[in-house]
Formats: sequence, structure tokens, C-alpha cells
Amino acid sequence: MSLRRPILNLTLRLREKRFLARVEDPRELRDRFEQVARWLFWPPKGSHFSSAVLDGVPVTWARGAGAAEDGPALMYLHGGAYVFGSGRTHRSMLARVSERTGLPACLPGYRLAPEHRFPAALEDALAAYIALSAQRAVILGGDSAGGGLALAMLAEILKHGLRKPLAVFCFSPLTDLTFSGASIQTNARADVVLPAARSGELAKMYLGDANPGDPRGSPLFARFTGAPPVWVCVGDTEIMLDDTRRMADRLREDGVDVTEVIEHDVPHVWPIFCPLLPEAGATLDALADWISCQLPKTAGS
Repeated sequence: MSLRRPILNLTLRLREKRFLARVEDPRELRDRFEQVARWLFWPPKGSHFSSAVLDGVPVTWARGAGAAEDGPALMYLHGGAYVFGSGRTHRSMLARVSERTGLPACLPGYRLAPEHRFPAALEDALAAYIALSAQRAVILGGDSAGGGLALAMLAEILKHGLRKPLAVFCFSPLTDLTFSGASIQTNARADVVLPAARSGELAKMYLGDANPGDPRGSPLFARFTGAPPVWVCVGDTEIMLDDTRRMADRLREDGVDVTEVIEHDVPHVWPIFCPLLPEAGATLDALADWISCQLPKTAGS
């Protein structure tokens, strides 16, 4: 582990975790994350960003240097508890994935809670996916709530017989809005970013009166027979550790080829801290290698 990791962990614990533990206004959450993204998350040299619309859903395109204009694309769903986050907050990380894979990345700007409750985010993400997958093959990804959203989308895609993604990857996905995993409690002190006590409150902003066990919100309870390969990663000190471990088991029960990565003492969605955190770059390198194995041979990868 790098020397930067404990310094970053301490900084996040003292600043971000305390902020997340007290803030109540969703607008303040959004503004803070946008500021943090501008300060800490910067794209690699040669990156290019643009805006577009897919079936009424605004999207941000992130292209690293040398990314192809045609062929397969990444579709990535940002995290933020369904309440905050945007294409802007995550586009630098996706430019780094794009640079490593040679694939352009599309980040849908799905509607956020509490203004737009469940299943608005899923509806927007699916609309954008259907539009994009009609044009090209897609590798689907996401982090935190966006990772859970990607997996919920995958279950809906399978259920309704839509064109499957080539593969799916998730960083620290939120897969269980009932919060029944033991790590919500056992890692409450160890997690350097997420305050466990706020989990139910933020989920309520998204769910409203909906059943938290609905597979469209909690993909841990969905079925995945016939799904493409899935790559998931999480830190062993995260409160959502069991969301990943149980999700991997659920996928394997349905015969899915799963790659499960558990890293030691890293912050929630640590790949977003590349290049500040060496472990982040190493994880993105490993992910890029895995993605290259999922591409059709004709894609030239």
C-alpha cells in the first residue's frame, strides 16, 4: 500500500465523512461534490468532453487521448446516493478509463432525488442505454448508487429481452437498500467516507414509499441468468463491503462469470482518486485489462 493512502483516508475521515454526517440540504451535497471534483479529480492530458442527448436524457461524453469514435462504448452511471453527483463529477475518472481502453465513455445525467424519486433514475438510465445500444455495443459500469443502478438495469435488460451489454463493472456498488448486510454495522467506524447512520435517510429520499426490497432498487434480490461477465470491486473497510460480496454470490448462483476484487483499507470508490492515489491507478489498469478481454476480436483491442 502507498504512503498516500493513510493520508488520504485521514483527510476524508476528518472532512468528507463529517460533512456527510451533518448536511441535510441535497443542494448543499451537490454543490460540495462538484467543488471537490474540480479540486481533486482531473483528467489525463489530451482528454475531450462533449454533451449530447440520448432519447431525452442529457449525457456527457468523455474521451481519453486516442479513444475510438466508433465501435463499442462505455456507459457509466455516476454515484451519489441517487441524490447528488453528475457527469461532471465523474468524467475525469472515465476519461482515464477511456484512455486505458480506447473506448469512449457516455455518462447519463439521470434525474436525482428527492425531486425525482424511484424509479426515475432507472427509467432515464434505461432510456439512454436502449438508445446507445441500438447504435453500438456497450460495456455498462457505475459506482456506489450508480453501480447498483447498473446492476438493476442489467436485471431489467435480461428480464425484457433487450440487447445485452458486453460486460458490466462496478466500483463499491450499493446493491441492497434494505441495508441488511452486516458490514453496515461492523465497518461503521472503519469506513472513512460514508456515515452509516445516514444510509437509510438518503435511501428514503430516493425510494419515498417504495419497497426497499424491490429488485429495481436493490439488485441483490434480482435474477441474472444469462448475464454477461461482471467485474466488481470494494474496499474491506467500507460499510457496503457486504453489498459487493453478497452481490457476487447472487450472480454466481445464476451462473454469471464474476470477477470479485476486495482491496485493503481504501476509501469508497477509490478509483476516482487517480492519479492522487496509486492504488486507484492500479485498479483502473486491472479493470482496463479485464475490459479488453470482453471486447469482440473485431474491435481491434
